[in-house]
Parts: sequence; C-alpha cells; structure tokens
Amino acid sequence: MKEVIKNRTKQFAIDCWKVCKKFPVSREYNAYCNQLIRCSSSVGANYRAACRAKSSADFINKLKIVEEEADESMFFLELFLEVGRKERDEIKRLHQEANELLSITVASIKTMKNRKSEINNRK
Repeated sequence: MKEVIKNRTKQFAIDCWKVCKKFPVSREYNAYCNQLIRCSSSVGANYRAACRAKSSADFINKLKIVEEEADESMFFLELFLEVGRKERDEIKRLHQEANELLSITVASIKTMKNRKSEINNRK
C-alpha cells in the first residue's frame, strides 16, 4: 500500500504541474499556479519522508504535514474552479484525488494514534 500511495502522490504533483502549464501567463494565474505546484508536490515529498520516519510520533508529525498540504492543494484547485473556465474537468478530477489522499492520510493518522494509545494503555 505504501508504494501505491507514493505513486499516487507523485502523479498528483505531476498532474497539477501539467494543468498549471495550460493556464495563461499572468500575475494572478502565476501566483496560484506557483502555490498549487508547491503544495501538491509537498504532499508526495512529505509522504515519502513519513515513510522514513524514525518513530511513530515522527510518522504522525510528517503525515500531519501531508494532511495540511493536501488540504491546501484542494483550496487552490477550488480557486481555479471559481475563477477559470479552462480545464474544469481536470481540476475537478485533481480535487477529487486530493480529497482521497487527504482522507487516506487522516485515516492513517487516526490509526497510528489509536495504536500508540493501545500500546500506552498496556504499559
């Protein structure tokens, strides 16, 4: 499952980059594109970092960053849906993917917190 999520987060970053290439070059679009490219690529980069975590607390902390960056990606995709007419279907698909990655991340965080709690209760 870890490799599947690594691949999905990487593809998400690539797809966001590709959709940004299709927008007009303007101060406004450039600002949003730069932010979307940054946060969408951070989803994958931080997931990979989480996979190399040194402890369960480190893993949770890194996943919290993934959660924030996926949510931020959704925000910028929503802005594009509001202000643009181009690439609506692709933006909606990317928004759905960001939402799924966010849901997976939140579920993973909850699972890890529950495991830590169970271990602490046994002590």
